[in-house]
Amino acid sequence: MFLGIEIGGTKLQLGVSDGKNTHLTAIERRDIDARRGAAGILDSIESVGSALLQRHKIQRIGIGFGGPCNAATGVVTKSHQIDGWEDFPLVRWCQEIFQLPAVIGNDCDVAALAEWKFGAGRGSQSLLYVTVGTGVGGGLVLGGKVHGSGRPAVAEIGHLRPGLHDDRPEMTVESHCSGWGIAATALARISGEVSRRLEVLSGGVTADHRQQILQRMTLVAETEREYIADLLQRCQQDPEKLTAKIIAQAANEGNDIARDVYDHACQVLGWAIAQTITLVAPEVVVVGGGVSLAGEQTFFEPLGQQIERYVFPALRGSYRLVPAELGELTVVHGALALAATA
Repeated sequence: MFLGIEIGGTKLQLGVSDGKNTHLTAIERRDIDARRGAAGILDSIESVGSALLQRHKIQRIGIGFGGPCNAATGVVTKSHQIDGWEDFPLVRWCQEIFQLPAVIGNDCDVAALAEWKFGAGRGSQSLLYVTVGTGVGGGLVLGGKVHGSGRPAVAEIGHLRPGLHDDRPEMTVESHCSGWGIAATALARISGEVSRRLEVLSGGVTADHRQQILQRMTLVAETEREYIADLLQRCQQDPEKLTAKIIAQAANEGNDIARDVYDHACQVLGWAIAQTITLVAPEVVVVGGGVSLAGEQTFFEPLGQQIERYVFPALRGSYRLVPAELGELTVVHGALALAATA
């Protein structure tokens, strides 16, 4: 039996299984108190893990960590959500606390392994996994192994820069496509920081009909006010409460501003996935995370169109784009698979 540990920014999960399938003998979840930092998470791992070890005969521990880490040395580089993880020797700590061998991987890397072994990528030789939620991350499985596990980072698709002028670290794919990025884009539209689409303003009107153009602009302005009012109503008139989930619901119910925002996110993400396909030619592209739950018409259909738009033409039709299958336990299953194959 193996113990799989997922360490995220908001939740901690520990699961026990034999690593052969998705059946879990035990699963424990704890919310993370960011104010206690890494020390609070380590306390929870020790108490919950010790209780699980008393009930189950564990032979190895696998860890999926929500941030960059060095799998070869077992050292966590840092967390982007929780303080106190900088250069922390997490594998050595686990070995000392539980007196068992342990292995570690980035959460997206082990999630990719789980989807390849147990989920949407079963039977494939190569798989690109992308998660789109609070952040945007990626993992790559080639020939049944996580690619680049000995490198400081790999397949970090969310940190690609989507333009030549995006020369600052924060100007990334993640800033456009993550849940907070989608909310920020919608907030900009509501506040008037983003201009209206030219194709909406000029659709069906020739340059010779200036009066018709002006009338069209007035009509669009009135319509946009209705869409803005709809979004504000959905977040109780508090724009700070606007989330990607609320925006997705609005898009699915006909709000054109919300649909524009999701279309933009899908365009940027589709561009990023297309670049990765062009470089490594995976057979399967698995996309998961909360943002991907917006639905087929709002997310997967436009995403697929944008991938086809930007990918190397010779690779069109050579891959499958599919939703992730393992849900919120993906990283736990990946950590268990990592432990089972170590």
